[in-house]
Amino acid sequence: MPESRPLGNEALHFAVLICLCCVAMMSNPWEAISAGSSSESLTTCEIQKGPCTKELAGLTVTLDILPKPVTAMKDLNFQVTLSGEKKTDLPYIDLGMPGMNMGPNRVELRRVKENVYEGQGIIVRCPSGRRTWKATVTLPEAGQVEFVFDVIY
Repeated sequence: MPESRPLGNEALHFAVLICLCCVAMMSNPWEAISAGSSSESLTTCEIQKGPCTKELAGLTVTLDILPKPVTAMKDLNFQVTLSGEKKTDLPYIDLGMPGMNMGPNRVELRRVKENVYEGQGIIVRCPSGRRTWKATVTLPEAGQVEFVFDVIY
């Protein structure tokens, strides 16, 4: 009969090695570790309090999402207002999460009045529980701006 011996350092080293391998397989392990923590440092827009504004190529781009509070899994109205040099192509919004590929989720915008564009969309609930989302507003002739904000589940 083989002699049994207590688990020692070998088992501990093996467990640590397995944990390190799992962390290494994640695309961004620190983001996954902090998924449940506050995302204040990631957000660039307090959309729950009102519209957010950024500058892009001589334009002021303002994003608003209604109704408030901005909640996942509900029909939302996305509004982009431009001021400054006029552009002819319609802007659009791609929704996603910072550091995570969520698949395509585009909000097509239509002109509702001078320099104001609106469209309907839904922010889905992430199975990870993360609540930080990114709206990338693309102005085809000028470039892109990103608004990073938190939603309510």
